[in-house]
This record gives sequence, C-alpha cells and structure tokens, in this order.
Amino acid sequence: MKPLQILFIFFLVVPFVEIYLLLQVGSLIGAFPTIFLVVFTAALGAWLLRRQGFVTWQRFQTNLAQGTIPAYEMIEGPILLVGGALLLTPGFFTDILGFACLIPTLRRKIAQYIIENHLLVSEFGSAFKQKRPDIDAIEGEFSKEDSKD
Repeated sequence: MKPLQILFIFFLVVPFVEIYLLLQVGSLIGAFPTIFLVVFTAALGAWLLRRQGFVTWQRFQTNLAQGTIPAYEMIEGPILLVGGALLLTPGFFTDILGFACLIPTLRRKIAQYIIENHLLVSEFGSAFKQKRPDIDAIEGEFSKEDSKD
C-alpha cells in the first residue's frame, strides 16, 4: 500500500474507533469523568511532550557541538510532533498512539528503522533528482574586445 492510501484509511477509521471508545468509556464511568479523562490526558501529554522535546533538542545541540551528525534527533523531532498532535486530538486511541511516540526507546527504534531502511531517501530523494539526459559540453575560449566606434 502507498503511504497516502494508509493515511486515508487512518483518517477514515480513527474517528469511528474514537467515537466507539468514548461511548464505551462514557457508559462505564459517566460523561463528566470521561470528559475530564480526555482533557487530563491532553494536558499530561502536552507536559510530557515539552519535556521530551527539550531533551531531544539538548541531544541535538550536544551532537552538533561534538561534530557528529544528529540523525536520530532529526527524525525524532517529527515523531514528537506527530505524537503531540495525536495527544491533542480528543480520544483514547489517538492518546495511546501519541503516548507511544513519547516513549524514548520506542521513538529511537522508529528512528533507527527509518534510517536503516532509507525511508526518507527512497520516498523523497527521488523526487529531487533531476532527470535529464547527459549534455555534451563544448569547450572554448571567450574574450571581450572593446570596440571604439
């Protein structure tokens, strides 16, 4: 499956899963506790996202100061961004996925998988390569002559 197809299915299925889970939890503990739980998980997720983002930023700067390429940190940043967006989306399923993005070891494994399988290069790199035939160059000399008319 192509990434856009997966994304389309994700956006199609997730709202139904969220509504189902919210109704089930609401029927078990009530409406107000369910609303409180959704707001609490969003606030907790925002706090954890801030901490994890700061730690990742510090590692990024440390690697740059040491002269090493911060490859993992450059990939972990967008993973944190996606996790934050999922945590701010109301619902329990997206909160689980968002909290999973905040777990440092899991985030590192995802970044390692992306780097080892060259997913960024294979998906985006080919779009930036210029596909043109080889052009023969003709060598020559050029000089500018002043004309006095």
